[in-house]
This record gives sequence, C-alpha cells and structure tokens, in this order.
Amino acid sequence: MRTALGLLRACHPEPTAAVTVVATLLALATGRGPGGALAVAATVLASQLAVGWCNDAVDAGRDAAVGRRDKPIVSGAVSRRTVAVAAVVAATATVPLAWASGPRAGSVAAVGLAAALLYNWPLKATAVSVLPYAVSFAALPAFVVMAVSRPPWWLITAGALLGAGAHFANVLPDLGDDARTGVRGLPHRVGARASVALAGALLFGATTALTFGPPGSPSWISAWAFGGAAVTLAVGGYVAGRRPASRAAFRSVLVVAVLDVVLLLTAGVRV
Repeated sequence: MRTALGLLRACHPEPTAAVTVVATLLALATGRGPGGALAVAATVLASQLAVGWCNDAVDAGRDAAVGRRDKPIVSGAVSRRTVAVAAVVAATATVPLAWASGPRAGSVAAVGLAAALLYNWPLKATAVSVLPYAVSFAALPAFVVMAVSRPPWWLITAGALLGAGAHFANVLPDLGDDARTGVRGLPHRVGARASVALAGALLFGATTALTFGPPGSPSWISAWAFGGAAVTLAVGGYVAGRRPASRAAFRSVLVVAVLDVVLLLTAGVRV
C-alpha cells in the first residue's frame, strides 16, 4: 500500500487527472461515442502516468538536492527504480492503447508522448524547453479528433499555444529550485516577469484561435470567454505593473488557461 500511494503521488495526480478528463470530454464532444471516449481516456491516462513517473525518476537527484520532501522518492515513500519501471510500463502500454483509435491517431499519440518524455530529459534544461510542450499539446487534440475527422488547423494551433503558455506558467513556482540545480530552460533564461508575460500572450493566442478559428460566428460562450480572457489579462498586468511583487499576473494566466480549456471543449462540437 505504501508503494502504491507513493506511485500515485509521483505521477503528478492533479494534472494527470485533469488532462485525462479534458481529453475524454473532448472525445465525447467530437462524437467519438462511449467506446471511443474510453479508448481516449485509457491512452491519455497511460501517457500521463508515463510522463509524470518519468519526470520524478529523472528529477529525483535534483529534488533531493533542494530538499523537496513533498516528492515521494525523496521522502522514501517509493524507490526511484520502482517509479522508473512504472514509467516504462505505462509508456509501453500507451502505444497499443493509442492504436485502438486507428494507426494515424496512434502515431500522433506516440509523437506527443515522445515529445513529453524528451522534455523530461534532456530538453528541460535547454533553450528549446518550450518545444516539447507545444508538440505534446498540439498532438493531444489531434489524436482525439483524428478518428472522426481531420484535425483543423485552428485546433492544432490552439493546442500548441496552450502548451507553450502552460510551460511558462508551470515552471514559474520552481524557478529558484531549478536555478540551484542547474536547470536553465527557456523560462529561466528570460526571467520570471517575461515568463508571465509570454504565458499570458501565448494563452491569449490560444483563446483567439479557439474563438475565431472554428467556422461560423463565435458562440456566446466563446465570445464571453474571449472577453473574459482579455479583461483578466489586462487587470492582472495592470496590478502587476503597480505592485511587482503581486501574484496577480500569474493568477490571471491560470484563469485564462481555464477559459481556454472551456473553449477547447465547446469548440469540439464544431470540429
């Protein structure tokens, strides 16, 4: 039981669950049906488990160096070898699960998984650290809809922008620890304030693509989400400009990320 709980904590359960749920809902929105949605859920869950476990196994030494006792490997809840083996098993299972959605969709899912694993090592500490996020997030909606239609350009573009923005936002809380352990990805090189600005710009780009990319006039949900994103970023930027120590800009980026997920799901019915 201790090992199982350690593995659960090491898989990054919150983002793993969130991405799996969003992908499943998108599958239903695009008409995949219960069977197709189940295939998507199994594939995305396996890939997310692989990426999360790989991340903790690769970063175990750095996490120990900065005293990350919240990490199960560092706290001794589970061994590094067990987490690494679990990552290999999950990554191996992802491929046949993805092919249940068809060979083309399966190939796209494999590319997305490979990009995410390459982020964990070695691209995380390089100037192109944003690239794997963009590729993986673009591959996710493409994989989901490929079984029912050709993925439209705006969906892939929105996914890439959402992933790139998520990278800058996700790294922000760990900039200090990363710097002490020699990790210098793109957000570390441009700094915290520029990373917040880039995250906001990229996520708003995703908002724009999801609002105006689908055929026809934007729905009322899209219009409200677009306006909400614009206002949120403007207020966050204004507050951050007046009070640089405030986390208003970072919080505004998170709000826009949530709005983008809502737009992604509503756009699914228009694919």
